[in-house]
Amino acid sequence: MNIDRAVLAMAGTIILGSVLLVVLVSSWWLLLTAFVGLNLLQSSVTGVCPAAWVFRRAGLGSGCAFR
Repeated sequence: MNIDRAVLAMAGTIILGSVLLVVLVSSWWLLLTAFVGLNLLQSSVTGVCPAAWVFRRAGLGSGCAFR
């Protein structure tokens, strides 16, 4: 697994988890979904992704999107 796939897998997991929490707990969990979406948008514009930094330090290999 490379950094790109790890970032996308993490984002997808957090979004699905927050949707589940919206259904089971409270609609306030939509804020988590919005945060993940804004972070993905920001990283697509700037090329800077905090999650990619964490995965790089964890030893994952580089992909083509996050350097």
